Formats: sequence, structure tokens, C-alpha cells
Amino acid sequence: MADHSGQNGPTLKEQLWDPVAGFGVTFRTMFRKVVTEQYPKEKFPTAPRFHGRHQLNRWPDGLEKCIGCELCAWACPADAIYVEGAENVDGEGEESARFSAGERYGRVYQINYLRCILCGLCIEACPTRALTMTNEYELADDNRADLIYEKSDLLAPLLPGMQQPPHEMQLGKDDLAYYRGDFAAPIPVPAVPATDGNAGGHA
Repeated sequence: MADHSGQNGPTLKEQLWDPVAGFGVTFRTMFRKVVTEQYPKEKFPTAPRFHGRHQLNRWPDGLEKCIGCELCAWACPADAIYVEGAENVDGEGEESARFSAGERYGRVYQINYLRCILCGLCIEACPTRALTMTNEYELADDNRADLIYEKSDLLAPLLPGMQQPPHEMQLGKDDLAYYRGDFAAPIPVPAVPATDGNAGGHA
């Protein structure tokens, strides 16, 4: 069958040079030293702003910063966050049900890491900085149910001086004092462990 394209076949360049050029990257790296990360035996630190596992933060007295507004769930493009808000109740003893400094708190908080793409849009939407992202990246599991993190899995641990909710607001009289940082009570300071000898002290 005649070739009506005006060419008699592939040129010499197409026959010889193009196949070699296609393997250019392979040839350039063939004799270089192989760099293999010995993970998980050797773990390298992540970048300071790395997007890893989420964390629900607390105020210095232990109250939760999450006010159950569900803005994080609305901002999530993967529909990975589920929040149910509830009303805080002021009272004494067993009648007290105040978990946050706002009118509401997150009664149910779940993040499905089977869907989460770690984009960080949820933390941008949070008005109280309750939700942040840590540098933890080891989220793999062999069970799908374990990759749905509950509120208890996401809450920051209690530091020295914090009290487990529910309890009354201890730092200010209202939620605005918390959000603005106008604390009437002093912020609890973590205890510093004592050291032996004069290491780190003055002569």
C-alpha cells in the first residue's frame, strides 16, 4: 500500500537517537549510589508544617476548645468528618455538663481516615483553633474499623494542672475571656521535675 504522507519511513534520528533519548534518565541514574530509607527502623523528622493526624486541643484548665459548630465537617471535601454538637449545662457536681467554654461542645467527633486526604481545610475552618494537625503519619492499619478515629482518640492528653471535664470554667467568667486570652485565673504551669546535683543551676 502506497504511503501518501510524503515520507518513505522513519528517519535515521527516529530510528537511532529517539530510543536512546527515551532511556536518558535511566542511563543517568544507573551508576549512582542507591538511596534507600531504612523505614521503619530509621524514621526521619517531618517538615514543621507537615499535615499528619488530627488533634482536638484543650484550654489550660482542661476544657475542650471544640464548640461543636461542625464547620470542619462542612469544609471537608472528602466528607471524612462527622460531628454532633450538644449544649453545655452549668451546674455543680453531677449536674454539671460543661465540656467546653462555649455554649455547645462536640458530643460526637469522628474522623474517617479511610477518606481523609490530609488537606488541612478543616483546621482552616475551625474558629477556635480546636482542631490542628500533628506530625504523626503512621496511620496504616489492617482493620478498617480502627481507621475511624473517635473523639477519645483525637483529644489532646491532660497536662499537669488540667482537670478532666465536665467542670466549670476556671480561667474566666465567659467564653469571650477564653477566646481572647483574658484569663482571670493564672494559667496552670506544668511541674518541672527535680534534678540531682547542680546541673543546670547557678554556681
